[in-house]
Amino acid sequence: MFKKIFIAFCLILALSLLGCAKRGSITGGLKDTLPPVLKSSFPKNFTTNFTAKEINLTFDEYIKLKDMSKQLVISPPMKNEPLILPTNATKFLKIEIKDTLQPNTTYSFNFGQSITDNNEGNALNQFKYVFSTGSYIDSLSLAGTIKDAYNKEFDNFVSIMLYEMDDKYTDSIVYNQMPRYITNTLDSMKTFKLENLKAGKYMLVALKDANKNNKFNSKEDKIGFIKQAITIPNDTLYELELFKETIPFKAYKPTQASGNRLFLGYDGTQNFKLSKPTVVLKRGSEILPTIITQMPKKDSLQIWYKPLKNDSLSIEIKKDQYAKDYSFKIRDQNKKDTLNVSTLQSGTIGFNDRFTLDASTPLVTIDKTKMRLINNAKEEVPFETEQDIFNQKLYFDFKKEPAEKYSLTLLPGALTDFFDEKSDTLTYKFDTKPLDQVGNLKIQLQNVKKFPVIVELTNDAGDVKASKYTSGETVINFNLIEPSLYTLRIIYDDNKNEQYDTGSFLEKRYSEEVVYYSKQIDVRINWDVEQSFDVSLPYIPEPKDKTGKKNEKGAKPANRKPELN
Repeated sequence: MFKKIFIAFCLILALSLLGCAKRGSITGGLKDTLPPVLKSSFPKNFTTNFTAKEINLTFDEYIKLKDMSKQLVISPPMKNEPLILPTNATKFLKIEIKDTLQPNTTYSFNFGQSITDNNEGNALNQFKYVFSTGSYIDSLSLAGTIKDAYNKEFDNFVSIMLYEMDDKYTDSIVYNQMPRYITNTLDSMKTFKLENLKAGKYMLVALKDANKNNKFNSKEDKIGFIKQAITIPNDTLYELELFKETIPFKAYKPTQASGNRLFLGYDGTQNFKLSKPTVVLKRGSEILPTIITQMPKKDSLQIWYKPLKNDSLSIEIKKDQYAKDYSFKIRDQNKKDTLNVSTLQSGTIGFNDRFTLDASTPLVTIDKTKMRLINNAKEEVPFETEQDIFNQKLYFDFKKEPAEKYSLTLLPGALTDFFDEKSDTLTYKFDTKPLDQVGNLKIQLQNVKKFPVIVELTNDAGDVKASKYTSGETVINFNLIEPSLYTLRIIYDDNKNEQYDTGSFLEKRYSEEVVYYSKQIDVRINWDVEQSFDVSLPYIPEPKDKTGKKNEKGAKPANRKPELN
């Protein structure tokens, strides 16, 4: 009887256990959020009298190296970069030093965020291995921030450099030698800190180093600097403004583009507004008729000449103090440039825009008697023209009425180009918006420290959408502008040439100062916006709400009719 009771009890217990069982999945526990930890190093971190050729680092878990070419900063820089192995997942790193170390010098290897755990990618942030070939570790430091001299946003991966100003120092050192000390802002910081420095006098430089060779190439790199020598120790926080230099004009040997045109390449993004190059094309001693224009969006000029057979030519190029001669041969080509006229606008034209024609060949004759601009009521509208030969554009200025339709007709022969080709009949139709489809913006400048200034509205890409120049007026009106989010800035025009001028390292000249308003300004349809701009306040990026948009104080529905252009 007892045996039967025991068997029944076991069956009941087994069935109850099966009933309690639930299906589920095995979890891996909490996600690993901890970075790797250095367990040991040989030689030990912060070793003095360092003589080793190899460094071994041991971590508490498997690691991998990520973007080490960008993240690793060695200061002072080494001519021959060390070999760091292995490149696959490992608990051990070996650094083989391939350079001759300087005596009595503190070196640091800052790995940035390049050392991460193998599974989750948690970075060992700003891990540094430091040693000295002398009897002590240098412990002085220098800190500061960077900004862009012209743009609202700043570059990432900017190198901050110190050059020792000893008896061998010259300004050209930044072009041909590596700095004494270096650090990098990496990919998310505008602040920097140079550490493990020794006392002394230095030149402080920031470099957006395109070639990553720790040397300044003015053709490609941005640079920032402090004019005065920096003495260390020093607790000053320095601000470095990076700018792209306008490099001196230099032309290259021309190439033939067609049967009547040459390409003349030159160095740098030049601004020819104030000074254009002089170009003389010769066949022997004979000077050939030419027209010089800018090739759109290219660092090249176009030399237009009347078609020639196979011939030997020479060219003389001068600009400011620059002069260069070239000799070359051209061939007769079937390909010839012909006149083609297009418009930059289509559909609707802005109240502040000029109607613009773009010619494929240089225009030499503009006959207004063969042009007619009429409105929707078939009434003639007075207009003026202005030609920009260098950029091959023809502008039309006239008073624009709201909600109006226009038709511009050019009769045959209204335009004649350099090759005596005349335009055919051309007709362009465009219109303007009603007043309730545009907005008005009134800017009240405060605490302007000097005049003149350039006041500009830009879009998110940095393109200038509207501009005003003032020699003393502090109330600036941008009337009848396209509704949009605008960025507002002023430029202190120190040399009064009505344009922004960048700096020069060798001349120890900073760029003209640019000040940004800290918020975007929302100009809406049929609204007047009034905005005060205290230019003495520093630019602080404004946090955006969930929609990314903000309502501007001082915005209200438009209740007035601004003066039309």
